[in-house]
Amino acid sequence: MKQLIAKQLESLNQEQTINIAKSIGFKLQGGECIELIGDIGSGKTTFVRGLAKGAGSSDHISSPTFTISKIYETPNFKIAHFDFYRLHEAGMIDHEIEEAVHDKETVIVVEWSDIVQHVLPKERLTINISSTAENKRFMKFQTPENLSYLLESL
Repeated sequence: MKQLIAKQLESLNQEQTINIAKSIGFKLQGGECIELIGDIGSGKTTFVRGLAKGAGSSDHISSPTFTISKIYETPNFKIAHFDFYRLHEAGMIDHEIEEAVHDKETVIVVEWSDIVQHVLPKERLTINISSTAENKRFMKFQTPENLSYLLESL
């Protein structure tokens, strides 16, 4: 089993959360998978906003809770953002994720991933975000060694 790299950070406000995510987004190469874990309102979509900005996207970033997925363009790859909060089973979305997993020009970001664990790559960056106060967030990052470059500047 490969060694896992873990980091923990506290963000004091939304701007700091976005900047943390931007630093990861800047390092993305395409082909990575990011799993975001957190309660409603914990800042997952805010994190994706920073991630996309860091990767060079100028797209408007919003939660895909009702649309299930959204695609954001960056200069070098696409970001496929999935949110399975409202679903009890993935259904046809399984195939969409499987295709994205094998596309090295797509970064996959998944919220509420329980129903798609079986199709997500085992080697992914997992970020657990918890709200500690109105604007404060505590973030735990865990990734295999081969994706540790994503956490280098944190």
